[in-house]
Amino acid sequence: MTVKPVSLPVSERSYSALRNVALVVCASWVIALCARFSVPLPYTPVPLSLANFAVLAVGLTLGSRRGFAAAVLYLAQGAAGMPVFSPAGPGGVAQLLGITGGFLLAYSLVAYLSGWLVERGARGFFGHMLAAVAGEALLFASGVTWLMMVLHVSVSQAIVFGVYPFLVGEVGKVMLAAGVAGRLRRYC
Repeated sequence: MTVKPVSLPVSERSYSALRNVALVVCASWVIALCARFSVPLPYTPVPLSLANFAVLAVGLTLGSRRGFAAAVLYLAQGAAGMPVFSPAGPGGVAQLLGITGGFLLAYSLVAYLSGWLVERGARGFFGHMLAAVAGEALLFASGVTWLMMVLHVSVSQAIVFGVYPFLVGEVGKVMLAAGVAGRLRRYC
């Protein structure tokens, strides 16, 4: 009697789910890696960071649901004490509730919005740029609102702290995120 080897077919659905989980986990690590590139600025309590570039790129590349999941996973890793946030802050939950908390807590919604806009037809470099600009508007609205509450400052002072120092850099981040997403989206 001969015994035939039994091969268990891996369903396409299982492969797809595993692939999506791997993409979300890796994307959360990309956000974490970019967050480590942070420069404190002397005239604002908010550091310059590449994390929001990564959040935009992840949302534009992976779409609304996977981008949202990657950003939520990143925030959960940081809240759990993993060193994924900008080194300019205290880390952990204290960073989520600190000066940059409004920016951090908006990451998942920023990734969702930019991904959702791409899914709804924002195609090509220009479309990706517009989706990224919408995400940035949400990010800065959340960050400025948070700064007003935490620092007890006016809207204009919160904008001076949380928007003006970053405008030039954000243009570059939006363009880079749009370019990266345009290249990678077909593979994800």
